[in-house]
Amino acid sequence: NKGMIIIKGVQKLLRLRYLICNLYFKLQFYNIKIMARLQKGKLLAVIGDQDTCTGFLLGGVGEVNAKRQKNFFVVNKDTTIHDIEEAFNSFVNRQDIAIVLITQKIAEEIRHVIDNHTLPIPSVLEIPSKDFPYDSSKDSILKRAKGMFSAEDFR
Repeated sequence: NKGMIIIKGVQKLLRLRYLICNLYFKLQFYNIKIMARLQKGKLLAVIGDQDTCTGFLLGGVGEVNAKRQKNFFVVNKDTTIHDIEEAFNSFVNRQDIAIVLITQKIAEEIRHVIDNHTLPIPSVLEIPSKDFPYDSSKDSILKRAKGMFSAEDFR
């Protein structure tokens, strides 16, 4: 009887291993497709509060291109929603930007604009900020990504 329980447990573990390997290969496939589109010299763009942008700038993300355009936008209490929308739209329309990082608090303010961006590159990623933790239930991009997989993928 104990032997049957162990055999069933091993079968479940093997099935789980198969699913994890299958998911891993699917993710690698999507990663290869995305990386094939990326070229050397593509940048990260950051839209966030002062602390978030400063952290990324200290990490070496900051760049100013030949047209004197920065790849970061600092949002403070005086920044209008229109200014945030303009910064986001300028980043997603630039050819030298591959990923746009935006704090979730700021993303909530321009959710309608983010939801209209459907291209894979530049990718838009919502990140937490110092004062506002990440909430996956508010992340529309994560919800879209979850829609890429079916329940069959996890059986």
